[in-house]
Amino acid sequence: MKIAVFVSGGGTNLQNIIDAVESGYLSNVEISMVMTDRDCYAIERSLDKDIRTYVLDRKTFSEDAEHNLIDEDIDLIVLAGFLTILSPEFTEKWGSKMINIHPSLLPKYGGKGMYGSKVHQAILEAQESISGATVHFVTAGVDEGEIITQGTFEIEPGDQIADLQRKVAEVESKILVQAIKQLSEA
Repeated sequence: MKIAVFVSGGGTNLQNIIDAVESGYLSNVEISMVMTDRDCYAIERSLDKDIRTYVLDRKTFSEDAEHNLIDEDIDLIVLAGFLTILSPEFTEKWGSKMINIHPSLLPKYGGKGMYGSKVHQAILEAQESISGATVHFVTAGVDEGEIITQGTFEIEPGDQIADLQRKVAEVESKILVQAIKQLSEA
C-alpha cells in the first residue's frame, strides 16, 4: 500500500508511521510522499528518511496536492496532524481513500475550529471524564466521516490542557498505525 501523509506540525504521528514501517509492523506499507501546508518540523522527519516532501501553500493546497498525486498510484492519504481544510472536490475524489486522526471521541468536539488545544479546552469546560482520539474517513463535512477506530483515556481531577495533549498523543500513536494496518490488510 502506497500512502501519502499530510502534516502541519511536529510530525509525531508521521514519525509513528515511519517507525511502524521500519519495524515491519506495517510490512506492506510504503510512505511515498509527505505534503505539508507550512514550514514545520515534520519536514525534517520526512527528509531524514529520504521521503519525497512538498511544502504547499494553504490557499491552493488541494489543487497543488492533486497535481502532486497525479500518476502516483496512492492507495491511502493519511492526515496526521493536518490543519488545512481540503476542498470539497478533493475530499469527494479521495474521501474513500483518505483518513484523519482527531483528538477527541467523535462525534463530540469535532468540526471546523475544533483542533489542538481548542478541543481539549472544550472537553475540560464540559467536565468530561473520558476523552480520546478518533481515526475516521474524510468527507467534505469536517470530522463527519465514518469512524474507523477510537481509543480512550480517563480524565483525572486536576488535568489541564497539557495533560490531555500528552494522553491523546499516546492514544493517537497506537490507533493511527492500527487503522493503517487494518486498511492495508483489507
